[in-house]
Amino acid sequence: MTLEKLQKDMIAAMKARDKERKDSISSLVSAVKKVGIDNGCRDNIPEDIVDSVILKEIKSVKEQIDTCPADRTDLLEQYKARYDVFNEYAPKLLSEDEVRDILTTKFADVIATKNKGQIMKAVMAELKGKADGKVINQVVAELCK
Repeated sequence: MTLEKLQKDMIAAMKARDKERKDSISSLVSAVKKVGIDNGCRDNIPEDIVDSVILKEIKSVKEQIDTCPADRTDLLEQYKARYDVFNEYAPKLLSEDEVRDILTTKFADVIATKNKGQIMKAVMAELKGKADGKVINQVVAELCK
């Protein structure tokens, strides 16, 4: 996902007078810009940074949904709408089988050590943002048995 695509979609939501969608995309754009500035790439923000910010924001909204009191239906609806919009822009993550294939081919020598910490350190550098950390951890745990 590119920042330009997010900005174009935000403008389209403004023209369509879809306030919730515009607010959701706007929060994504501002989060991406903030991380871009923090990383020193204000003008040309790479797609991997945009994707990692989107995943982080999805995780944050998911936590808001989980911790929101059940009697606050107005907030729950707002969080769920934001979660749905964020998911439209989320990068496609690798499945459990794809993660297992990558681990057994590229990291066979590291997996042979059966040292879970060392394996995770090597693997996360390669798969961060491409697969869910929980899935990676689960596959590594299976392979270390």
